[in-house]
Amino acid sequence: MKHEQLSLFADADAIDPAPVDPAVTVLGNSLAPPIHLGTSSWSFPGWTGLVYAARNGKPASEQAIARHGLAAYAAHPLFRTVSLDRTFYAPLTREEFARYAAQVPAHFRFVVKAPAAITDPVVRKPGSGEAARDNPLFLDATAAAATFVRPAVDGLGPKAGPLVFQFPPLGRKLLSDIPNLAARLAAFMAVLPRGPLYAVEVRDPQLVCEAFARALEDAGAVPCLAVHARMPPVDEQADVFRLTQPSTRQPLVARWNLHAGRGYEDAKADYFPFNRLVEEDLPSRTALARLAHAAAMADRDVFITVNNKAEGSAPLSVQRLAEQIRG
Repeated sequence: MKHEQLSLFADADAIDPAPVDPAVTVLGNSLAPPIHLGTSSWSFPGWTGLVYAARNGKPASEQAIARHGLAAYAAHPLFRTVSLDRTFYAPLTREEFARYAAQVPAHFRFVVKAPAAITDPVVRKPGSGEAARDNPLFLDATAAAATFVRPAVDGLGPKAGPLVFQFPPLGRKLLSDIPNLAARLAAFMAVLPRGPLYAVEVRDPQLVCEAFARALEDAGAVPCLAVHARMPPVDEQADVFRLTQPSTRQPLVARWNLHAGRGYEDAKADYFPFNRLVEEDLPSRTALARLAHAAAMADRDVFITVNNKAEGSAPLSVQRLAEQIRG
């Protein structure tokens, strides 16, 4: 959502964390240090009682939580990461990133989405989202470094986790020559500033293939597994991208975005206000838990963020996922 993380202010009006069941604290403490679980954004009044304490007996507003709720979110024993989705719509400055970093503990890591201005091959019309013209900044590494990578890394410092380049459906023209597209992506990723963990998320099932896997490896990037109605099951993606091979040292990065067979707007309407599990997705949850456990046992970093549209309530999905990882 475009308006979930709208502003950054001082914490004079900070939101208090909700009381947590001691069993949830024990669960959080049982997770291996490499495992970072969290949600997509944090500004949901429906999470009152799960993540946030009520204000004067009522939930705080979405705007108040967006502005003042991050510290309470990061105090939850299961949350070691969050996806900064706001950056997909417009870049943030180094100072804005630094204000976010100041609100979370040292072990916390941000998953940060690159601006669509870099990853979308077209410029879209406001409101309708229809393609208006070709995007001259598509796969422009100079623009990506200046407007996204350097501000994020400099502002977040050691709290910067994966920088995720999420590509929308790319269209018939680009997908007609996947080897060429993979080579273009590899060339783009290879010239970005070295040091950050770069992850690539796609929404075209055709790109879950050997050519794309090799391109990511050649560029020093990792796949971001997308649990999404458009994409193959997450365990199939992991196999193609060789994340299940015992020899791999790649971090596991995954975003549990959307329940299988669901449209985004339908799920949003049916799951609101996101305070309960409406449709559990056991196959996806089990696959993610298995992948996360194996990665952590091999001392590989794990970053999994969950959207409310995955099962109905991202905090509760994170809890169920943590329980399966622990076994």
